[in-house]
Amino acid sequence: MTEHRDSLRQAVVAGSAVIAIIGSFIGSGAAGGTPIQMASGGALSADATPIAPAGPAFGIWSVIYLGLVAYAIWQLLPAQKTDARQRRLGYPVAASLLLNAAWILSVQFDLLWLSVPLIVLLLAVLVQAFRISLASRPRSLAETVVVDGTIGLYLGWVCVATAANVTAVLVDAGFDGFGIDRDVWAVGVIAVAGLVGVLLAVAGRGRLAPAASLCWGLAWVAVARLSGELLSTPTAIAAIVAVVAVALVTVAVRVRTDRTGSADWSRHDR
Repeated sequence: MTEHRDSLRQAVVAGSAVIAIIGSFIGSGAAGGTPIQMASGGALSADATPIAPAGPAFGIWSVIYLGLVAYAIWQLLPAQKTDARQRRLGYPVAASLLLNAAWILSVQFDLLWLSVPLIVLLLAVLVQAFRISLASRPRSLAETVVVDGTIGLYLGWVCVATAANVTAVLVDAGFDGFGIDRDVWAVGVIAVAGLVGVLLAVAGRGRLAPAASLCWGLAWVAVARLSGELLSTPTAIAAIVAVVAVALVTVAVRVRTDRTGSADWSRHDR
């Protein structure tokens, strides 16, 4: 029975990866779908809200999908079939892949309101996967990159995407911020995203991947607010400050962790 459950887990992860890749082609417009930035009336475009990153930011999905495909293949190897760490990680990763595909479909079918619970669930699943990855060490550099690196990048980016998604849905629904200035709201949301990045740095003992993708997303928010159609210098400055804060805290925690030689830290961790 145990062998059967392990085989089923491996198959579910691999199948979920295939579904996610198909969804990514639809979301990019390559398979006949509408590009995400143009779907749902352009509610998720770079100039739709002050929290939206500039278009090039979404190039990180190529790296994340590459990592997810690599993980789906890697976890099929015989050595990973009975690995305790992969037994715990397999289904959360599979759930994230399916939720991502469902999110793309919700936007493609103009169900923008549905995208919010889906991306919140995706974020929750990735937080769980991140916690599992923190609980035990990777056994090799390959596992560090393919498993921990991919989960970290995925989580950091989805943190930014969640903030952008929720803001887009509120703006699309006509929310006016209770009369409070738009820039004030934007700076507040950016501050929360930065705080999340700091918390991830502390909880993750200075792991680089979550900080890298979260800072990437916030940096492109700054670019969009300084050079796009929806200009906002306060929001851009807040995003830049958040990037610097997250980067500095991550490096500081990482250095401290390496110096103290924490029992829970692997020198290969990313």
